[in-house]
Amino acid sequence: MKLTPLDIKKQEFRKTLRGFDPVEVDTFLEMVADEYEDLLKERNRLKEEVIKLQTQLQDYQQVEHTLKETLMNAQESIKRARMNSEKEGQMIIREAELKSDEIIGNAHKALEKMKNELMLIKTQKDSFSSKLRHLIQSQLELIEILEKDDFIWPGEKKPAPQAPASADKSANEPAQEAGGKPPKSVSDQLII
Repeated sequence: MKLTPLDIKKQEFRKTLRGFDPVEVDTFLEMVADEYEDLLKERNRLKEEVIKLQTQLQDYQQVEHTLKETLMNAQESIKRARMNSEKEGQMIIREAELKSDEIIGNAHKALEKMKNELMLIKTQKDSFSSKLRHLIQSQLELIEILEKDDFIWPGEKKPAPQAPASADKSANEPAQEAGGKPPKSVSDQLII
Protein backbone atom coordinates (compact mmCIF):
# COMPACT_ATOMS: atom_id res chain seq x y z
CA MET A 1 0.00 0.00 0.00
CA LYS A 2 1.36 3.39 -0.96
CA LEU A 3 1.40 5.94 1.88
CA THR A 4 -0.12 9.34 1.14
CA PRO A 5 -0.06 12.58 3.15
CA LEU A 6 -3.79 12.12 3.79
CA ASP A 7 -3.13 8.65 5.27
CA ILE A 8 -0.62 10.19 7.68
CA LYS A 9 -2.99 12.99 8.70
CA LYS A 10 -5.91 10.61 9.30
CA GLN A 11 -3.89 7.98 11.21
CA GLU A 12 -5.47 7.33 14.61
CA PHE A 13 -3.87 5.72 17.66
CA ARG A 14 -5.54 3.92 20.54
CA LYS A 15 -5.55 5.84 23.79
CA THR A 16 -4.38 4.26 27.05
CA LEU A 17 -3.92 5.52 30.57
CA ARG A 18 -0.31 6.41 30.00
CA GLY A 19 -0.63 6.85 26.26
CA PHE A 20 0.64 9.52 23.97
CA ASP A 21 -0.41 13.14 24.18
CA PRO A 22 -3.04 13.38 21.39
CA VAL A 23 -2.11 16.97 20.58
CA GLU A 24 1.57 16.09 20.20
CA VAL A 25 0.74 13.04 18.08
CA ASP A 26 -1.61 15.07 15.85
CA THR A 27 0.95 17.87 15.53
CA PHE A 28 3.69 15.42 14.65
CA LEU A 29 1.50 13.60 12.10
CA GLU A 30 0.53 16.92 10.52
CA MET A 31 4.21 17.90 10.27
CA VAL A 32 5.19 14.51 8.79
CA ALA A 33 2.28 14.67 6.30
CA ASP A 34 3.25 18.19 5.17
CA GLU A 35 6.90 17.19 4.81
CA TYR A 36 5.93 14.05 2.90
CA GLU A 37 3.63 16.03 0.59
CA ASP A 38 6.45 18.52 -0.13
CA LEU A 39 8.80 15.65 -0.95
CA LEU A 40 6.25 14.08 -3.29
CA LYS A 41 5.82 17.41 -5.09
CA GLU A 42 9.61 17.79 -5.39
CA ARG A 43 9.93 14.24 -6.72
CA ASN A 44 7.28 14.93 -9.37
CA ARG A 45 8.99 18.19 -10.32
CA LEU A 46 12.31 16.39 -10.68
CA LYS A 47 10.69 13.69 -12.82
CA GLU A 48 9.35 16.37 -15.14
CA GLU A 49 12.78 18.02 -15.23
CA VAL A 50 14.45 14.72 -16.15
CA ILE A 51 11.93 14.19 -18.97
CA LYS A 52 12.59 17.73 -20.20
CA LEU A 53 16.36 17.16 -20.11
CA GLN A 54 16.01 13.84 -21.91
CA THR A 55 14.03 15.60 -24.64
CA GLN A 56 16.73 18.27 -24.92
CA LEU A 57 19.38 15.56 -25.06
CA GLN A 58 17.55 13.85 -27.94
CA ASP A 59 17.33 17.20 -29.73
CA TYR A 60 21.08 17.76 -29.34
CA GLN A 61 21.81 14.23 -30.52
CA GLN A 62 19.69 14.88 -33.61
CA VAL A 63 21.58 18.12 -34.24
CA GLU A 64 24.89 16.27 -33.80
CA HIS A 65 23.77 13.62 -36.30
CA THR A 66 22.73 16.33 -38.77
CA LEU A 67 26.08 18.07 -38.36
CA LYS A 68 27.95 14.83 -39.01
CA GLU A 69 25.92 14.26 -42.17
CA THR A 70 26.54 17.85 -43.21
CA LEU A 71 30.26 17.40 -42.60
CA MET A 72 30.32 14.19 -44.64
CA ASN A 73 28.37 15.86 -47.45
CA ALA A 74 30.71 18.84 -47.32
CA GLN A 75 33.72 16.55 -47.57
CA GLU A 76 32.18 14.77 -50.55
CA SER A 77 31.49 18.13 -52.16
CA ILE A 78 35.10 19.13 -51.57
CA LYS A 79 36.39 15.98 -53.26
CA ARG A 80 34.18 16.59 -56.28
CA ALA A 81 35.19 20.25 -56.36
CA ARG A 82 38.87 19.28 -56.33
CA MET A 83 38.41 16.90 -59.25
CA ASN A 84 36.56 19.56 -61.25
CA SER A 85 38.91 22.34 -60.21
CA GLU A 86 42.01 20.53 -61.51
CA LYS A 87 40.49 20.75 -64.96
CA GLU A 88 39.74 24.43 -64.63
CA GLY A 89 43.11 25.56 -63.36
CA GLN A 90 45.27 26.30 -60.37
CA MET A 91 43.46 29.49 -59.42
CA ILE A 92 40.10 27.76 -59.10
CA ILE A 93 41.75 24.96 -57.09
CA ARG A 94 43.16 27.47 -54.62
CA GLU A 95 39.79 29.17 -54.13
CA ALA A 96 38.04 25.83 -53.65
CA GLU A 97 40.59 24.73 -51.04
CA LEU A 98 40.17 27.98 -49.07
CA LYS A 99 36.40 27.64 -49.21
CA SER A 100 36.50 23.98 -48.13
CA ASP A 101 38.84 24.76 -45.23
CA GLU A 102 36.43 27.42 -44.03
CA ILE A 103 33.42 25.07 -44.28
CA ILE A 104 35.25 22.28 -42.44
CA GLY A 105 36.51 24.68 -39.78
CA ASN A 106 33.02 26.03 -39.17
CA ALA A 107 31.55 22.53 -39.14
CA HIS A 108 34.20 21.38 -36.62
CA LYS A 109 33.56 24.41 -34.44
CA ALA A 110 29.82 23.81 -34.55
CA LEU A 111 30.31 20.11 -33.85
CA GLU A 112 32.66 20.85 -30.94
CA LYS A 113 30.15 23.33 -29.52
CA MET A 114 27.37 20.75 -29.76
CA LYS A 115 29.57 18.11 -28.09
CA ASN A 116 30.28 20.51 -25.21
CA GLU A 117 26.59 21.30 -24.85
CA LEU A 118 25.78 17.60 -24.99
CA MET A 119 28.32 16.88 -22.24
CA LEU A 120 26.78 19.64 -20.11
CA ILE A 121 23.29 18.19 -20.61
CA LYS A 122 24.56 14.70 -19.72
CA THR A 123 26.21 16.06 -16.57
CA GLN A 124 23.00 17.85 -15.58
CA LYS A 125 20.96 14.73 -16.27
CA ASP A 126 23.33 12.62 -14.13
CA SER A 127 23.15 15.21 -11.35
CA PHE A 128 19.35 15.27 -11.42
CA SER A 129 19.24 11.45 -11.55
CA SER A 130 21.56 11.26 -8.54
CA LYS A 131 19.50 13.78 -6.58
CA LEU A 132 16.30 11.95 -7.48
CA ARG A 133 17.81 8.61 -6.41
CA HIS A 134 18.91 10.17 -3.12
CA LEU A 135 15.46 11.66 -2.56
CA ILE A 136 13.72 8.35 -3.31
CA GLN A 137 16.17 6.48 -1.05
CA SER A 138 15.52 8.95 1.77
CA GLN A 139 11.78 8.49 1.33
CA LEU A 140 12.13 4.70 1.34
CA GLU A 141 14.19 4.87 4.53
CA LEU A 142 11.59 7.13 6.14
CA ILE A 143 8.79 4.76 5.14
CA GLU A 144 10.80 1.83 6.48
CA ILE A 145 11.27 3.62 9.83
CA LEU A 146 7.56 4.44 9.98
CA GLU A 147 6.62 0.86 9.17
CA LYS A 148 8.99 -0.56 11.82
CA ASP A 149 7.46 1.75 14.43
CA ASP A 150 4.17 -0.21 14.65
CA PHE A 151 4.09 -1.45 18.25
CA ILE A 152 1.67 -4.15 19.49
CA TRP A 153 1.05 -4.44 23.24
CA PRO A 154 1.28 -7.95 24.78
CA GLY A 155 -2.06 -9.69 24.49
CA GLU A 156 -3.14 -7.45 21.62
CA LYS A 157 -3.79 -9.20 18.31
CA LYS A 158 -1.39 -8.37 15.52
CA PRO A 159 -2.81 -7.92 12.01
CA ALA A 160 -2.35 -10.94 9.75
CA PRO A 161 1.30 -11.04 8.63
CA GLN A 162 2.19 -11.02 4.98
CA ALA A 163 4.95 -13.58 5.61
CA PRO A 164 4.22 -17.36 5.51
CA ALA A 165 1.82 -18.58 8.24
CA SER A 166 4.46 -20.95 9.65
CA ALA A 167 6.54 -18.06 11.06
CA ASP A 168 7.54 -18.45 14.72
CA LYS A 169 4.81 -17.01 17.01
CA SER A 170 7.32 -15.76 19.54
CA ALA A 171 9.03 -13.69 16.86
CA ASN A 172 5.81 -11.68 16.43
CA GLU A 173 5.58 -10.74 20.14
CA PRO A 174 7.62 -7.69 21.19
CA ALA A 175 10.33 -8.14 23.78
CA GLN A 176 9.85 -6.45 27.14
CA GLU A 177 12.37 -4.37 29.03
CA ALA A 178 13.47 -5.26 32.54
CA GLY A 179 10.64 -4.64 35.00
CA GLY A 180 7.93 -5.89 32.60
CA LYS A 181 7.66 -2.64 30.64
CA PRO A 182 7.31 -2.81 26.84
CA PRO A 183 10.25 -1.33 24.88
CA LYS A 184 9.98 2.23 23.56
CA SER A 185 9.16 2.66 19.89
CA VAL A 186 10.82 5.23 17.65
CA SER A 187 7.84 7.60 18.03
CA ASP A 188 8.03 7.22 21.87
CA GLN A 189 11.63 8.29 21.72
CA LEU A 190 10.85 11.20 19.40
CA ILE A 191 7.99 12.55 21.54
CA ILE A 192 9.88 12.24 24.81
